[in-house]
Amino acid sequence: MIQINNLSKKYKNTDYYSVKDLNLTISEGEIFGLLGPNGAGKTTLISMLSSLLRPTAGSFSIANLNYSENQKELKQLIGTVPQEYALYPSLTALENLMYFGSMYGIKKPALKNDITSHLETLGLSKFANQKIKTFSGGMKRRINLIAGILHKPKVLFLDEPTVGVDVQSRNAIIDHLKELNKNGTTIIYTSHHMNEAEEFCTRVAIIDHGSIVVKGEPKKLINEQQGAQHLEDVFLAITGKALRDYA
Repeated sequence: MIQINNLSKKYKNTDYYSVKDLNLTISEGEIFGLLGPNGAGKTTLISMLSSLLRPTAGSFSIANLNYSENQKELKQLIGTVPQEYALYPSLTALENLMYFGSMYGIKKPALKNDITSHLETLGLSKFANQKIKTFSGGMKRRINLIAGILHKPKVLFLDEPTVGVDVQSRNAIIDHLKELNKNGTTIIYTSHHMNEAEEFCTRVAIIDHGSIVVKGEPKKLINEQQGAQHLEDVFLAITGKALRDYA
């Protein structure tokens, strides 16, 4: 589904590459986790694959559509759920979702039905006509997710979709993503929640300094790392325990 070849990104006025010579193949139907410390290049990689950032070098294709030649068609296949809330706080949940759905060109009757279904599944039906600015963080996360999947994308990019939410919201989001995956959506997901990634992902790649250090099935990576009992143990063994704060 996704083929990445020697992909690199270097921002202006920086001395280093945020992503450098990265190669990766992701199969159709996978739930693929991109894991790494702060500043490792996860968000930059997802932004390039989502056509939000232009690569400095290299290439990639999604469903055999090349970024440089088929950018418009490629964008129609993908959905993106950013880490920051991409919502209008002064509009209601329904108004936000109707607006974003109309941008995808979905006809109004079908769009309204899909929104109603997603709101019900994620426990938000009774809040449909309340303004987003009154919502809790977990509720905003769930609306943020719905906004990115209304057009039924073949590939869904998720950047920290459960960051800062309560356990109940996290479970609701993960369960909904699993259902989307069962229905054929390939998912690429970043997270700092190692336990969540261990249970949720079919494969993961640990990225550090813009390059993939190791990739594979979570259980296999745990078994291959001496003394590791969980994916977090593997992560710390590979990336170290030094703090990765950056501004």
